[in-house]
Amino acid sequence: MFEPLLNSVDLNLLKNRIYNASPADVEHVLQKQHCTPDDFPVLISPAAANFIETLAARSRQITTLRFGKTIRLYAPLYISNECVNACAYCGFNTHNTTPRTTLTRDEILTESDVLHRQGFRHLLLVSGEHRARVPVTFIADIARMLRKKFAALAIEVYPMETNEYQLLAESGITSIAVYQETYDRTRYAELHQGPKADFSYRLATPERAAHAGLREIGIGALLGLSDHKLDLALLALHAGYLMKKYWKAQISISFPRIRQAAGNFHASETITDSQLAQAVFALRMIMPDADLVLSTRENQTFRNGMAGLGITRMSAGSRTNPGGYSTEDNALEQFAVDDQRSASEVAAMLDNKGLEPVWKDFDRFFLS
Repeated sequence: MFEPLLNSVDLNLLKNRIYNASPADVEHVLQKQHCTPDDFPVLISPAAANFIETLAARSRQITTLRFGKTIRLYAPLYISNECVNACAYCGFNTHNTTPRTTLTRDEILTESDVLHRQGFRHLLLVSGEHRARVPVTFIADIARMLRKKFAALAIEVYPMETNEYQLLAESGITSIAVYQETYDRTRYAELHQGPKADFSYRLATPERAAHAGLREIGIGALLGLSDHKLDLALLALHAGYLMKKYWKAQISISFPRIRQAAGNFHASETITDSQLAQAVFALRMIMPDADLVLSTRENQTFRNGMAGLGITRMSAGSRTNPGGYSTEDNALEQFAVDDQRSASEVAAMLDNKGLEPVWKDFDRFFLS
C-alpha cells in the first residue's frame, strides 16, 4: 500500500529540496537525457521557474513523442449534487442550503444524449458523496444504459470497496477519478467532516480500484489547500508508485486550482498560471506516459497555451450542476467554470494549433 511510503517521507527534507534548489541543481537535472521522479522537487522549485522555456520545450517534445499531437476531449456529467460531507472548499458541502438534485435514469439519458450529439464518447459521471442517494447499483444501471453509446465511462463519486468496483467494471465503467485533495494530514483533517475525513481510506482507494481491474486510475490534488509544491511532490510520488505497481492500468493526473464555489472558501495561497505551467512541464518530464488532465476550471487563455505542451486530456463545454446540459436548472454547482466555450469551440482551437481533438479514446474490441 502507498501509505507506508507516504509516511516514510521526510517532509522537511523534501521542502528543503524544493525551496533551496539552486540554478546549478536545475541545470544538472536538465542535462539528463531522462528525468526521474527523484528530480521532481528540483523541477518545481522556485529556481527552476527561471528555466520555464526550457522546461516547456522538453515537455512538448516528450508529449509529441508519446502521444502525438492529440488531445482527448471528455465531458463531466453531474448526476447528483447531494453530499454527506462538509468539505470547506466544495460547493456540495452538506451545510450549504441551496437546491439539491439527483437525476433520474431518464434525465441522465437526456443529458448524455446532448453530449453524444456534441461528439463526446468519453463521459465522466460525477456526484456528491451520498451513498443513499446514489447507490452503487444505481451507478451500475447507468453504466449499462450508456456503455453502448460511449466508448469510455469514468466515475468521480465516493470511494468504494474492491467488490463494488468490480461490479462497476462488469457494468461498463472503465475508470475512476479520486483526488486526495491534499497530502497534508493536518490540513486534510481541518478541511473535512464526514466519511471523507478518513484520510487513509481515501488514500487507498486507487489501489482498491486497480485490484478490481479498472483500466484507468485518476488521482489528483486540489491546489490551494496547502503548500501546493509539497502537494505536487507527494502527488508525483503517489502516481509513480501506482504506475510501477499497477502497470496494467493507465494513470492520469489532475491538478486543479481552487475555484469559486458556494461557501466562499478562500485558498491558502494563490497559484499563478506560470507556477501551474511549471508543474505540468515537470510532471511530463518525469512521467512521459501519464495522462495529464486540464479541466474547464482553468481559464481559456491558459488552456489554449498549455495545449500541446504536456496536457493530453481536456474537458470542454462543461456544466458542474445536475441537468446543466439539457435544462436551465439552478441546482447547486460544485464549482464555477472558467472556460465557458462550447465543445466545438475548444475543438476548433485545438485544430487551429495543429492538434487533433480526439473524441473517442479506444474501441471495445481491443479489450476482448
